[in-house]
Amino acid sequence: MRRLRVAAVGHIEWVQFARVAHVPSAGEVVHARDAFEEPAGGGAVAAVQLARLAGESLLITALGEDGLAERSLERLRELGVHVCAARRAAPTRRAATLLDEAGERTIVTFGERLEPLLVDRELAWGTLAEMDAIYFTAGDQGALRAARAAKVLVASPRARGAIGHGIQLDALVLSEDDEIERRVAAKAADEAEVVLTTRGARGGAYRKRGGESGTWPPAPPPAAAIDSYGCGDSFAAGFAYGRAAGMSFAEAVSLAARCGAVCATGRGPYERQLTAREAFE
Repeated sequence: MRRLRVAAVGHIEWVQFARVAHVPSAGEVVHARDAFEEPAGGGAVAAVQLARLAGESLLITALGEDGLAERSLERLRELGVHVCAARRAAPTRRAATLLDEAGERTIVTFGERLEPLLVDRELAWGTLAEMDAIYFTAGDQGALRAARAAKVLVASPRARGAIGHGIQLDALVLSEDDEIERRVAAKAADEAEVVLTTRGARGGAYRKRGGESGTWPPAPPPAAAIDSYGCGDSFAAGFAYGRAAGMSFAEAVSLAARCGAVCATGRGPYERQLTAREAFE
């Protein structure tokens, strides 16, 4: 099978991860252990998952003019991602993620989310028409229109103002547990060929534009699930890749579910993501 050209258009956050026995209640102090840092956020996580399936990927994003931006670029290059970033005067967004004993993540963000905009002429908008698959998490309407030139376009409701304006999507992927994602997705559901709602360890449900609906079972993780951070974006990236590769809808959902399940078995978003060798051997 020829190597696909794949990309993510979205946001990066420099995330400090730490494991805790439980998320603290008001006024409580808890001790964190196993602390580490990574450039993450939906755009970065999806770009790395796409790179692990396709060999490499492109990420179009925006970063501050600071040390965290440089560290993000260096780390993502190590992970096989070619980063094309507009620079902003605002600092690169930061986040803190607490991972509890059940493997669930709780996230606090700091600062404005930096998004790529079509007016950022230094960004490689023209290359998006050459892409087989794009996953979109952040940007303006112009950025989404540029991404629509790809063979397959999958979006997250976290794209917020970019969706809901008539730009057609091959899929819209959201988490059932995220109230904000559900609310935004409701405004754009008619623009998507299919809406995929993930339910974590319970699999998920879909509804196609023609009215067909159904569910899919969870993929068995290859080891104990320890960390849910990045599972949803890994799922979406896997679905986009599968459809671009010519898989049937059911086959692409199965690949996506495996991507989410494997991600859950690693520490942070990148320790374990499904690779092409694992997917197709």
